[in-house]
Amino acid sequence: MLFRPDERDFRLIGFYAGKVLFGVGLVMLLPAALAIVLGEGNDAVSFVIGACLAVLVGQASQTFLRSPAPLSTSHGLTAVALSYFVVPFFACIPLLLSGHYASYLDAYFESVSAFATTSLTLVNDLDHLSRSVKLWRQLMQMQGGLGIVIVVLTVFAGAAGQSGLLYSGESGDERTAPNVLPIVRFVWRLTLVYGVAGTLALWAGMILTGLGPWEGLFHASALFMAAFDSGGFSLHSANVAFYRSTLVEAILMVLMVAGAFSFALHHQLWQGRSRELLRNIETRTIAASIILIFVLVGIGLGRSMTFVDFGPLLRHGLFQLVSAHTTTGLTTIPGRLLVTDWGVLAPAMLVTAMAIGGMAGSTAGGIKAIRIGLLLKGLRRDTRKVLLPEDAVIVETYHVTTDRILRDEQVRGAATMLLLWLVLYLTGGMLAVFYGYDVTLALFESVSAGSSTGLTVGIVRPSLEWPLKLAFIVQMVTGRLEFIAVFALAGYVVSVVRGRV
Repeated sequence: MLFRPDERDFRLIGFYAGKVLFGVGLVMLLPAALAIVLGEGNDAVSFVIGACLAVLVGQASQTFLRSPAPLSTSHGLTAVALSYFVVPFFACIPLLLSGHYASYLDAYFESVSAFATTSLTLVNDLDHLSRSVKLWRQLMQMQGGLGIVIVVLTVFAGAAGQSGLLYSGESGDERTAPNVLPIVRFVWRLTLVYGVAGTLALWAGMILTGLGPWEGLFHASALFMAAFDSGGFSLHSANVAFYRSTLVEAILMVLMVAGAFSFALHHQLWQGRSRELLRNIETRTIAASIILIFVLVGIGLGRSMTFVDFGPLLRHGLFQLVSAHTTTGLTTIPGRLLVTDWGVLAPAMLVTAMAIGGMAGSTAGGIKAIRIGLLLKGLRRDTRKVLLPEDAVIVETYHVTTDRILRDEQVRGAATMLLLWLVLYLTGGMLAVFYGYDVTLALFESVSAGSSTGLTVGIVRPSLEWPLKLAFIVQMVTGRLEFIAVFALAGYVVSVVRGRV
């Protein structure tokens, strides 16, 4: 028998969700300062308004909801999910006041997309958006990919017994250190190193494209956040095609792949264990997947005569594939060309890549390579059982940090999560079909939203029906948090309305 939550439960959830909101409010002061420096007075005021509201509400929750009761796993997960729905209500205020969004729902959608590192956008006239608002879009996706993760690790890891509640995966969630504080320090140190190296490399690429030093630095830092945090927001409507630079695209692909690697794998490489890159089941799965899918993408593009020469096919086909597989969403071509010029096979392979996603314990979304790898290992084990004598002892192993024996419960868990992801993808797709969209386009957009990718074929736009906007919002958060946190929040909501029997 399950009971209705009491006041203590709601106080704990509100208290820790308020911590996240308070932190996001402080970060909002950064674009406010930039707006003041650049003379963007109206935007500066809007950021101050949003920051003050977020900080005041966050501080009030910590003042009035403080409780001596211990935090449980369900409280932590629910607070995480609640944060991803509540924080955008405040974070979207500067977006709405910028005048580039048709409604509060559109601005809220944009904010959710940023925190969920999805990059689906409803902005009007992105090219003329102010620099401070552009910076805030990038900072939101960075917080979603790293910042809120760090807050959650710091606040919840000890109570929940698991580090990384936002990106925990069945069998694939690897802790990078024995306790949460080393994890926090390592992730920030890793981000700083990649940030400096990646931004400098992109900065050099920007200068070679003809941008001035300060303009190039702004673009370089924004693109680093978009690529490494798998957020995918660009500064121009032409996306990466704006730069017309093979060098910039190559650097971005390296950063996208690095962002799709788990923090556990980065920690192993950081300690000089380079062999882990070759032995890890997830890196093997992703490498095999990219090679196979790229071959099929190439066949599809060749059959549709999209590119006459192999060079452009390799350049654009590989970039779109890496962006899809790492669930980043950056692109070098307009999304509508996927429908009009890329045939059928190539876009279908991009959908497959988006659906699979990156590694568990990374900023990438999707089903995750660990689950695909475990399912393939399980299939291999069961096939060997059929072919070998009945008294043969079949032991299947896999490597994630250490060699491990494959257990039945791991395969069942991976299969269950795979089923949940497929349901998530199909639900959004069927709802879009209900509103009259072609089934292939609807599934493309649904997988993009659910896997936190952001590639689009044109369905997501300001004139999109509001029920679909809400559905994609739920998909983005559910996919980003890997179901369990959202299920916990839904359980509390249901218990409030009906009680639990």
